[in-house]
Amino acid sequence: MAAVGIGLVWRFSPRVFDWRLAAAALAGLDWRWVGVSLVPVAGSYYVRALRWAVFLKPLKPRPSIRNLLSATVIGFTAITLFGRAGEFVRPYLIAVKEKVPFPSQLAAWLLERIFDLLMALLLFAFAMMRITSTGVHVGPRIAWVLAAGGRFVAASCLGLVVLLFAMRHFAEPVRRYLTHAIRFWPERYFARAEKLLVACVQGVESIRSDGALLAIFLYSVLEWMLIAACYWCLARSFAAVLHFSFVDVLIFVGFISFGAAVQIPGIGGGLQVVAVVVLTELFRVRLEPATSFAILIWILSFVVIVPVGLMLTLKEGLDWRSLRRMGRNEQ
Repeated sequence: MAAVGIGLVWRFSPRVFDWRLAAAALAGLDWRWVGVSLVPVAGSYYVRALRWAVFLKPLKPRPSIRNLLSATVIGFTAITLFGRAGEFVRPYLIAVKEKVPFPSQLAAWLLERIFDLLMALLLFAFAMMRITSTGVHVGPRIAWVLAAGGRFVAASCLGLVVLLFAMRHFAEPVRRYLTHAIRFWPERYFARAEKLLVACVQGVESIRSDGALLAIFLYSVLEWMLIAACYWCLARSFAAVLHFSFVDVLIFVGFISFGAAVQIPGIGGGLQVVAVVVLTELFRVRLEPATSFAILIWILSFVVIVPVGLMLTLKEGLDWRSLRRMGRNEQ
């Protein structure tokens, strides 16, 4: 946590950083609201497990929510500990626990990422409309986001919708075409490739159902509303320096979800970094409490789940080395 704070200071402070003011912001926290914020955080993991159960329906009509929730918590713990390699731990664990092909769960993971990105883009579009309509003066970094954001959102949403449409309607024809194209391969390699293609198609089978597609979309909306609720609770805990309505929180989430995904000139990406920029340049919060708030967001978003994930890992007979090996082997 200290390293994150120091990094933010070096990047953004045009003056001497007042550590006493930052400490005062943390000392003045209403810890009751911090505790309440853990409820939507926990709920977001449960909703992710419910959404993944929809992805699994074509392969397993009644998947174990307990298994999915455990794999989700362990998977996000692995991401926090090991970075990008940890992304593959969750689909691997789900494949093992539910006895389904691993490639099918990689396909489900891709679907999850598509829906999360779509939700983030919709929130950012909402944030842009609110800021533009109010005519609020923004800093140069946020102005760049507004200038580039409209084109980015339109192109990205269109691309994601086209991709979902293609996966919904053309996955099976593509599988048949590729299977026919590689039929000249030696039998051993052809059998493996055919099995892989079938598993990938099975992984996206859920979105061919209108009911399942609607359920996935609604779970995605609920997940992001829980994330926004968590941030609102954190804002309430900083009531002495932050005066956020729930709409302000949605604007904040929209901007940081966009900024963390792209590289803003002179800034870069990263949730903590973008959170500080948005708070200081858009909401006119002083750097010190903005930094404290960004650090707390980072803790709630990534760190708080780690002890739970490690306990579940030990309970299931796994260890850090096995989790790291899962990620590396499946890259």
